[in-house]
Amino acid sequence: MRKLQNTLYVTTPDAYLSLDGENIVLLQDQSELGRIPLHNLEGIVCFGYKGVSPALMGACAEKGIGLCFLTQHGRFLARIAGPVSGNVLLRETQYARAADEIQSLTIAKSFLLGKIYNGRWCLERVKRDHPMRIDQDKINAAVSQMCGSLINLENAKNRSELMGIEGIAAKAYFGVFSQMILRNESVFVFDGRTAAGPGECYVIFRIYSVGKRDCRRFGNGGVRSGGWIPSYDASWACVVSS
Repeated sequence: MRKLQNTLYVTTPDAYLSLDGENIVLLQDQSELGRIPLHNLEGIVCFGYKGVSPALMGACAEKGIGLCFLTQHGRFLARIAGPVSGNVLLRETQYARAADEIQSLTIAKSFLLGKIYNGRWCLERVKRDHPMRIDQDKINAAVSQMCGSLINLENAKNRSELMGIEGIAAKAYFGVFSQMILRNESVFVFDGRTAAGPGECYVIFRIYSVGKRDCRRFGNGGVRSGGWIPSYDASWACVVSS
């Protein structure tokens, strides 16, 4: 049985990590912030720009402690692993789950559950905060439809059904998206999604594109920091890509 250890997240931008014996020393402006024993860790994730000492890199590689570097905004930069690690078993498990339709379906359901659930509560928040400025009947109808999608999600038997459920929920959500635009409605116009490009709602399209890019970047960094392969996710990511 594998004993799960702790992961150290270094979020101080100008922190520098060095090695002193069997301890990690956190430094900021030549001042010591703290010490952490190496044997208590199985991973280190650095969000800073100063980095770590070569001695600490070597010690982490030798002891099988994962060392991952991300930008301050969560974008993946690099990951250091020793010559011998457990990643072979991790990769085999990832490949096996991606090839197994039942297991990949379970993962895809989790993605869509969060997506539809969050969209529903965005509409609920608008109902609560601005009841006099929106069309309550339209919002309630969309919320009801998204609640039904959440129920149907649990009973989906294959990937095609999941994509259909996600499409229905997305249509309901974006059908009332304009209700959530409460200022400068003449500038921020949203009449629905189209395959032909942003059209007149270019500003909203750009905001949506930037948000989608950032979500992909954060997810990519999180997946890589755990040793997974973000490019090998066709079996479930194709469901949420739409």
